[in-house]
Amino acid sequence: MNDPHGSQSNPVSGSPDDVQSALFAQLVMQQSSMAMMLLGKTPHPETGQGIQDLEAARLFIDQLEMLEAKTRGNLTPDEAALLKQSLMSLRLAFVESVNAPPSPAEPRAETKAQPPGAGPAAAPGPSEEEPRKRFTKKY
Repeated sequence: MNDPHGSQSNPVSGSPDDVQSALFAQLVMQQSSMAMMLLGKTPHPETGQGIQDLEAARLFIDQLEMLEAKTRGNLTPDEAALLKQSLMSLRLAFVESVNAPPSPAEPRAETKAQPPGAGPAAAPGPSEEEPRKRFTKKY
């Protein structure tokens, strides 16, 4: 009985500030990992396949942005740097994910549209402009 209690207290031993700092870092890394997985940047741990759910990833990024706003001025320099760096990486990955999928999809849509469609010249024009209008980011 003493061993499990002793092993539980060893990882969290230290001052309460150190414990809270470690828990904060763990929370930021957990949210970041989930967002990266949903952006398709890391494989799903169970299936090993990439998943892309931009809306769900955006939710995790928004939660970290909220955490940054609500804790502004109350973080140690290391905590603030971890949160800032995580958000910068996630924002960049989000923009890459938003911009990457339409490019491969456009040639596929054009090749599918050309054989059944009467005018192959008309199909590439709208398919190139629509993704640009649809996928704009305000970061």
